[in-house]
Amino acid sequence: MHIVDRRLNPGGKSLGNRQRFLRRAQSLVRRAVRDQSRDRSIKDMGEGGEVSIPSDGVREPSLRRSSAGGMREHVLPGNKQFTEGDTIPRPQGGGGGSEGAEEGGGEDDFRFVLSQDEFLDLFLEDLELPDLAKTRVEDLENPAWRRAGYSTSGSPANLSLTRTMRNSLSRRIALNRPKSSEMKELEEEIALLEGRGDEPDRVAALRVKLEGLERRRKLIPFVDPIDLRYRQFAPYPKPVAQAVMICLMDVSGSMTEHMKDLAKRFYALLYIFLKRRYRHVELVFIRHTHTAEEVDEDTFFHSTETGGTVVSTALVEMLKVLQERYRPEDWNIYAAQASDGDNAPNDNERTVSLLQNQILPMMQYFAYLEVKPEDEPLSLGLTSRASDLWRAYEAMDDAGPRFAMRQVRHRRDIFPVFRELFRRRGQGAEAERVGAS
Repeated sequence: MHIVDRRLNPGGKSLGNRQRFLRRAQSLVRRAVRDQSRDRSIKDMGEGGEVSIPSDGVREPSLRRSSAGGMREHVLPGNKQFTEGDTIPRPQGGGGGSEGAEEGGGEDDFRFVLSQDEFLDLFLEDLELPDLAKTRVEDLENPAWRRAGYSTSGSPANLSLTRTMRNSLSRRIALNRPKSSEMKELEEEIALLEGRGDEPDRVAALRVKLEGLERRRKLIPFVDPIDLRYRQFAPYPKPVAQAVMICLMDVSGSMTEHMKDLAKRFYALLYIFLKRRYRHVELVFIRHTHTAEEVDEDTFFHSTETGGTVVSTALVEMLKVLQERYRPEDWNIYAAQASDGDNAPNDNERTVSLLQNQILPMMQYFAYLEVKPEDEPLSLGLTSRASDLWRAYEAMDDAGPRFAMRQVRHRRDIFPVFRELFRRRGQGAEAERVGAS
């Protein structure tokens, strides 16, 4: 199947030239998108916009005559000062040009407007869910199609000419359809005998035979409807890589509005990323205080609730959801937890035990995001004070690359931390546990 896009270009624009420009300046445009995304809010993340790239990066190569070498002669009209062989000094000051800065390089940046799809593609192209490995055969809404033999009816576009002509030839041979060469020989023999004017009886017999062959030829067509064969396609299920992302968020009384806003922004960006990058990804939202429950997306982001903090309840609820709906043998399981780090002192040991012994062995990746107050005083080491939950997670043995921790304090930290947690494997070091952001 060939799809031809016949949509007209917007007025005064060429989409082909635009795509060629993006491919040529891809690294510069990608860097500009990364820099601009730090100052964007989550609300504006899904929109396009204007980016600036250095003008040097969009210059096209050109051929110029070298100023050195070669034999050239110039006639300068109006010259009354110089003769042949004189050296002309370089003009001092003045002159036009686009470089106005003292250090040079004063040209304006090239400003380019990206569409929504182009902006998101460039921002998310090097992010992925790590270790998306397990596959499962399942029936899809739009299943794949494969060849399933031939049928005697179908669309003209699926007509198999080779199979049709082979059937036609077999039928004509079996029914002994007169050949064109045989009829041509009879016509030539009749013409020869008539030209000589002898053997009228033989000419009459040959004409009767020729008429019989013509009638038989008409009764046995060259291609009959029974010869037609159409390529047939049938849907079939195919193995697909599927994943589930479980979002855990602390909504207890210790979580201030600023902290909740940071967590919500992180999950909103995560939601955009997952929906943009993967078709077969399911989301599960679990919010907790001293109790935990699975909720829908609207309740997860907008409902208000207060109470104490018992993190293990969220992990227990997560295990319950996995046992009921997501078998580790069939699903790639990922989780992201956002919390201020507070937890009941007697719950840390149980939390670590659940995470280390039951949850991490069945998961591909677990990301812990600790949200901190914006005006939190820093210690002498210029890092945030470690919370109880942070120290408990940090003390886990053999967490490995499946577990990562980060801290955020400001809105501007959300994008860099998100990119660290979900960067594509092979780009930089593997995900590992670190201290403060």
